[in-house]
Order: sequence, then structure tokens, then C-alpha cells
Amino acid sequence: MSIKTISELVPLLQTSIGPVILISGIGLLLLSMTNRLGRTIDRARALLDEYESLSAAIRSKVDREIMVLWKRARYIRTAILLATSTCLGAATLIILLFMTSLFHIEVPLLIETVFIFSMLCLIVALVFFLLDVNMTLSALRIELEGHRKR
Repeated sequence: MSIKTISELVPLLQTSIGPVILISGIGLLLLSMTNRLGRTIDRARALLDEYESLSAAIRSKVDREIMVLWKRARYIRTAILLATSTCLGAATLIILLFMTSLFHIEVPLLIETVFIFSMLCLIVALVFFLLDVNMTLSALRIELEGHRKR
């Protein structure tokens, strides 16, 4: 073990702050994503509960809306998986930073790889999140079709 004083620990803690802040930010993003997933699932269930009492013309519209909701749920599930992977990568990064300091092991390639993996997961998670947001307009368009005809 190499850290003997607080003054030796402080630089390591300062280096670890970045990944900790990333975890905090991703936590808020995950909160938003899980809320969107919950609303999507609730909307699909509500449509399915009404389904049997609907006319054939409206059922066709509801079928299309349910397909959009299914696609949205898959997108947001993927975004949640990738955002969670980002958090796991950031936590692993913190552990690696401490391990290198405590045990005097040099693994810069591993640290770089974990960091790049985390950032790629974050980027792809945000892409899937944007796909979900755009799909919301598709579901709204289907709902508004009947409104235009009135």
C-alpha cells in the first residue's frame, strides 16, 4: 500500500471526482428514461384494456399506436442498458484508479479502454434516447389522425 498521508490521497480523490460526477449525471438520465419507459408501458396497457370495446376502424389505429409504443419501449430499454453500462464503466474506472495507486500497477491501456467503452455506451444510449423522443411524435401523429378528419 502506498498512500500514507492525506496529502497523497487528495490527488487520487480529485482524479476520481470526474467519474463520480458522471455517475451522478447518468443517474438523472436513467431516472428520466425509466419514467419514459413506465409511461410508454402504461399507455400500451391502457390501450389494450380498451381494445375489445373499440370499433374495427379504431382498432386499426390502436394497433398502429401499440406498435409504435412497442418500438419505443425497446429503444428506451436499450438506452437504459447502455446508460447503466456507462455507470458500471465509471465505477470500474474509479476502482482501477485506486488500484493503480494502492498497488503500484500501471494499466493505462485498461483505464483508457474502460473510459472509451463508457463514453461509447453513453453516446449510443443518448442516440436511442433521441430515437425514443422522435418516436413519440409518431405515436402522436397516429392519435391526431382522427382529429384532423373532424
